Amino acid sequence: MSDFDLFVIGAGSGGVRAARIAAGHGAKVGICEESRVGGTCVIRGCVPKKLLVYASRFSEEFADAAAYGWEVPQARFDWSRLIAAKDKEIDRLNGVYLKLLDNAGVSLFEGRGRLLDSHHVHVAGRTLSAEKILIATGGRPWVPDFEGSEHAIVSDHAFHLERLPQRILVVGGGYIACEFAGIFNGMGSEVIQAYRRDALLRGFDDDVRQTVTEGLIGKGIDVRLNTDVRRIREADGGYQVDLTGDKRLTVDQVMYCTGRRPYTGDLGLEKAGVATNAGGAIEVDEFSRTSADNIFAVGDVTDRINLTPVAIHEGHAFADSEFGNAPRPVDHRFVPSAVFSQPPVGSVGYGEQEAGDFFGRIRVYQSAFRPMKDTLSGRDGKMLMKVIVDAATDRVVGCHVVGPDAPEIVQGFAVAVKNGLRKTQWDATIGIHPTAAEELVTLRQPVNEGQ
Repeated sequence: MSDFDLFVIGAGSGGVRAARIAAGHGAKVGICEESRVGGTCVIRGCVPKKLLVYASRFSEEFADAAAYGWEVPQARFDWSRLIAAKDKEIDRLNGVYLKLLDNAGVSLFEGRGRLLDSHHVHVAGRTLSAEKILIATGGRPWVPDFEGSEHAIVSDHAFHLERLPQRILVVGGGYIACEFAGIFNGMGSEVIQAYRRDALLRGFDDDVRQTVTEGLIGKGIDVRLNTDVRRIREADGGYQVDLTGDKRLTVDQVMYCTGRRPYTGDLGLEKAGVATNAGGAIEVDEFSRTSADNIFAVGDVTDRINLTPVAIHEGHAFADSEFGNAPRPVDHRFVPSAVFSQPPVGSVGYGEQEAGDFFGRIRVYQSAFRPMKDTLSGRDGKMLMKVIVDAATDRVVGCHVVGPDAPEIVQGFAVAVKNGLRKTQWDATIGIHPTAAEELVTLRQPVNEGQ
């Protein structure tokens, strides 16, 4: 007889959700974690990052206050106080996750789990058996190998810096790079962002990419496209960085945001017959089942859509399917996403080019304007609203917003896109005035009728 009906390797968002739901269905569940319960999102990702984003926005709030009749004394920022407050909140959330597991009756083992075969896991000096095993170990930041790469930090380190760097080079063009460029800029650092391609935020709609790039530059971030790092050397208490094009910088910190890789090394996958792809991600089907019949995987370790809510959804669906007698595959279509850059992005569905390639004839509705909040301060803010429609069905297949509260706006509209509402139904919805979001239901004239 096995020790557990289910054993989960990795106590992040996906693993914890799967463990709790399976236990709620009556399964005997164990889980292990080598770091802190809560995983990347809670401990070193989404949550602390969003707290730092909030902190970074106050510099503009103080600067704009006078336009609204307020007199604000000269502001001073204390990095160490922010980090201490952030750490306190992370400790609280870690405690919440520990309590959730305990209340669900899930047994927690501290240490890295390794598969000995398809039914046995070695963790913390013990060998445990399980009828089914779920791998939810997530991903880890990746830095390419080049001369001096050991001097670069990644996002994990950024949350624990002893002091705010006066000058920082952020390398990368994805959402983490754009977010941290905005964070450090808002806190007063001089920020250079280098990206080896010709536009930031690869994978997003082209107008979204352009608007965010212009917004970052407008806030004083030195964005350098088609630029890569050749070498990093220590110099005068900081770092000398050689870039492509024979350019050279001296900075206090170099932060790499060049992607994450599935955390599958030394897991013993080959011993259990679990297949991975060329990038190291565990291959799974729509029920998160691996090549081993009794082993499953969810979250970033599968490299499907690497978002916390997706991992949670996958974990819940797995538990319902395997222990709740309610089989349900995960539908990865029309998953909304956000970039907490400055300006922020909310997006769901197809971008314009992608939609045209997939559907053929499309209609594009678009509006760009200055956010109402910036009208008194005179700040040159950016707001973009874009709706993409499949012309054959009138179904809205893409919704993209850049500007204040964009993620909050798109979360609601994602329900409409996911459920296939037509543009005529959007048009029949009365907007809330004055809001930016009302623009999405008042767009009437297409700016482009592609293909």
